[in-house]
Amino acid sequence: MEVTAKSKDGKELYRTERHYHTQATTCRDEKMAYGAQNKTSYVRDTSLQPYQTKAESFEIFLPYETKDGVNTPSVRTVDLTVELNYEVQNPDNKIPIYKFTREVTLDR
Repeated sequence: MEVTAKSKDGKELYRTERHYHTQATTCRDEKMAYGAQNKTSYVRDTSLQPYQTKAESFEIFLPYETKDGVNTPSVRTVDLTVELNYEVQNPDNKIPIYKFTREVTLDR
């Protein structure tokens, strides 16, 4: 998953990637069955489960200006793009699954 925030003039303010992988477990417990050098350890599930919602949160720090000792954001509106891709064996081979763009603003 790639998340990108751009200002109205097209300047990229934020970009991050998150990877979700299936785990090599026996599905009976949280112990890894096969891993690097057949090492047994506890795993954290980072896979996307079918028909289940996964909530993610991102903190985007916007540039700010200081006027009279008060910090105010110089950018109040960004275009946020989220892309969900399926990677087939290497990062260069991506299949797009879902993409959306929304305008996010600090103003009410």
